[in-house]
Parts: sequence; structure tokens; C-alpha cells
Amino acid sequence: MQFSVYQVSRKGGREKNEDRMGYCYTRDSGLFALADGMGGHPEGEVASQLALQTLAAMFQREAKPRLPDPLRFLHDSIVAGHHQLLRYATERALVDTPRTTVVACLLQGNAAYWAHCGDSRLYLVRGDKLVARTRDHSYVELQETLSQVVPMAERLNRNVLFTCLGSPGKPVVDTAGPLRLHPKDRVLLCSDGLWSSVSDAEITGVLAAQAISDAVPELVERALRVAGDKSDNVTALAVEWDGAEDTDSGVSTNALGEEVFASTIQASLAGEPGSLDELDDAEIERSIREINEAIQRSSGKRR
Repeated sequence: MQFSVYQVSRKGGREKNEDRMGYCYTRDSGLFALADGMGGHPEGEVASQLALQTLAAMFQREAKPRLPDPLRFLHDSIVAGHHQLLRYATERALVDTPRTTVVACLLQGNAAYWAHCGDSRLYLVRGDKLVARTRDHSYVELQETLSQVVPMAERLNRNVLFTCLGSPGKPVVDTAGPLRLHPKDRVLLCSDGLWSSVSDAEITGVLAAQAISDAVPELVERALRVAGDKSDNVTALAVEWDGAEDTDSGVSTNALGEEVFASTIQASLAGEPGSLDELDDAEIERSIREINEAIQRSSGKRR
């Protein structure tokens, strides 16, 4: 399995960055995820980090080195993240539960599978065409869908979601796949800080025209410019599928042993030793920069 990946996260005009993203992989399977901690509720950065930690921990446990049922894994691990948040709030006697959106993509066996809860999005671009995009769990997106059948005059606030992790009710998790991948297909995961300021057409065009190491920073900076001082956190992670066989660039997993697990996401869960690293914004950006630099060095050596 061969892929290239690039990720960027910026605080924007907010006091702190509550977005988290990362990826992990074995020889035969790769998991890429992004979560956006929700404002208006306590500890959004904890919520997003716990969601990703849960995904990574379950991936490490079950991908040996591939997942027997990718869609079931995505659904169950996202719901498990929800339960981790409820547990976290109960153990600390919080009045309200930390909440987060999440979107995750699995690459395995020349195919992509994905799932999401909330309004963090996945885009899949092939050539210059947008092949797939997740549908937000927001009343606005629901209204737009229903209005095709029943005319609806009232406009709703796009920020109001009807489901997320950490909410009182069971989260709605939409899954999709398998979608057979072609070489050079590109998958983008992003928070609403990006897509709320940059249109689907712009996202598709930039991803199609530039290397992901250029496209991701360009999209993030464009969103920050458009939103100005009131910008939300803006986070994006892009993956380019190079195929099942080795190529001259990116990350190759084919030489890994069956038990090898690599991750940019800490895999411990709440209540376990070292379960929550207290990462400030500078540490987050430094970590992202180091990961991207390591990927670029690796690509350079292969050339």
C-alpha cells in the first residue's frame, strides 16, 4: 500500500485550536481521521482528541494487519468515541459533556471506506471531478435535501447540528464504501472552518491542480483570508492514493511486518496512563510540521 499525506491546522481567530487530526496504518490498512471540538460546550479540544484516540486504539487492536469489516469498524469505533466522552464527563462530574464532530476514512485493498458524524467533511477527487462528498448532519443540509421534495421557505443556521459525539442521544453515523480507488485519487478531510469559506468547486479545483503538499496549505490559507479575524479553526488532511504497489514517493507500507503499527495519534484511552496529553497550539503545529517534513524527506530519498 502506497500513499502520500499532508495536513495543516490553524487556530484562525479563535482563542484556541479545538481541531485534531492524524492517521495510523499497518501493512495492509490505513486510517485517517479529523475531529472538530464543538464550541459552546466544555473542553472541545479534549473531545476531539478523545475521539481520535479511541479510533486509533481500536484500529491498533483490530487491524492485524487488515480489518475484516471496515464499515463496521468505522461505525463501532466512532460510537465508542461517543461513549468515551460520556464516561469522561461522568468521571469528572461535568455539568455538560464535551462534544465533537468526526470524519474518518479507511484505505484498504485498493478501496476507500468512510464515516462521519456532524459536519466535518470528506471530499474524494478523481482527476478534476468531485466523486464523493459527505453530507453534513446539520438542519441546513437536511432542509436542502427535503426542499427538493417539499418547498421550505425558512432558512436555518448552518452551525446547528442534529447529531455529534457527546450529545445526550445516540449519535448518527453515516458510512460509505467500498469505493475502488484509482492511482492519484485524492481524499480530503476538513473541518467546517475550511468548507464554510471555500466552495466545493474551489476545493476540487485546487486539489486537482496542485500537489497535496501545496494544495492543503493553499486551501487553509484561502479559508483564513476569506473569513478574516472571525475565522474558525481551519484544519485539513489530504491523502493521495498511489496504489497497492511501491512507487517513488510517499509512504510505503509493503515492507512492514504483520504486527507493525505506526501512528501520529496517541492511542491510549481515558482512564489509562497518559491518556490525555495536554497539547497547546504551538505543540500541535510543531508536531504537524515535523510529520510533514519527515514525509517530504522520505519522498526526496526515494527520488
